[in-house]
Amino acid sequence: KKLNVLKVFDICIFGLLIGQIIGRWGNFVNTEAYGSITDLPWGMVVKNPESVLTVHPTFLYESLWNLVGFIGLLIYRKHKKSDGEIFLLYIAWYGIGRFWIEGLRTDSLMFLGTRVSQLVAVLTATAAIVWWLVLRFKQMRK
Repeated sequence: KKLNVLKVFDICIFGLLIGQIIGRWGNFVNTEAYGSITDLPWGMVVKNPESVLTVHPTFLYESLWNLVGFIGLLIYRKHKKSDGEIFLLYIAWYGIGRFWIEGLRTDSLMFLGTRVSQLVAVLTATAAIVWWLVLRFKQMRK
């Protein structure tokens, strides 16, 4: 159909973000993917066979992070200079958020003392920011 893939990605990101905003609440319903113990007033109470814990509600953090990203990208789309910018900014935004949220989680996959998900988040966010900067500089030269 000869569609511009980057333009399609820019459009589809909004639906993906809405799905992530809503979908994270499944972690709350299933009492899974929560963070470490906290004494913050908005901590989530988790009951397990041994005890009752108050933990970081990482599902809520990610849901709110994605909501802010959704609003930010809606505002930014009026200022984009080339196709693919919205997609790249989503990748960067999501990577930064995942890095922060995964630091609070207790069920992370570790490799050589590093959380794999945090490493992937940093790499993808960095690559997206570099690619976005390249696109912007190309547009400035034109």
